Amino acid sequence: MAKSRIILDNLQFKLTIERLCHQLIEEYQDFEDTCIIGIQERGVQLSDRIVKQLVEINPKLSFPYGKIDITFYRDDYRRRESPLMASNTEMDFNVEDKEVVLIDDVLYSGRTIQAGLIALGHYGRPKRVELLNLVDRRFNRHLPIQPNYTGITIDAIDEAYVKVEWEEQDGKDQIILFPTKQS
Repeated sequence: MAKSRIILDNLQFKLTIERLCHQLIEEYQDFEDTCIIGIQERGVQLSDRIVKQLVEINPKLSFPYGKIDITFYRDDYRRRESPLMASNTEMDFNVEDKEVVLIDDVLYSGRTIQAGLIALGHYGRPKRVELLNLVDRRFNRHLPIQPNYTGITIDAIDEAYVKVEWEEQDGKDQIILFPTKQS
């Protein structure tokens, strides 16, 4: 049986977050008319880090930051064996004519991002939406969705499972590839 392996360790993880932040600053400079939105639940862990790091890099930055729940926008929420638990949406602004950076941890099939785009539509019509993911599993897409900013690209077979671990929750920051889905 194949063993799991660490794809990004703690130091590489930190450097990847910093690189993503510098890419955003390069693109959006002062973030005027730009907002950042994390997809509940695991995308928010990444977006919290991104927002914190952006402000550490440039304390003068100011932008709306929201957290959006996509539970009931998913195309598979009625197909689950057990009921899904919704998270809170925390958005006290609209996205009308704004540049939106939508953030999620792992881009796999694209269905979560599709649900996020649908949910985002209830807050206005953005000028542009760009996608930032920590992990892009590019050969597993069901929908034509591609990230604009990617921490790492992993080419893994369908049975493989990518787990992002967060220091606050799991004791350390790392990305692990398992040969099969973990229970």
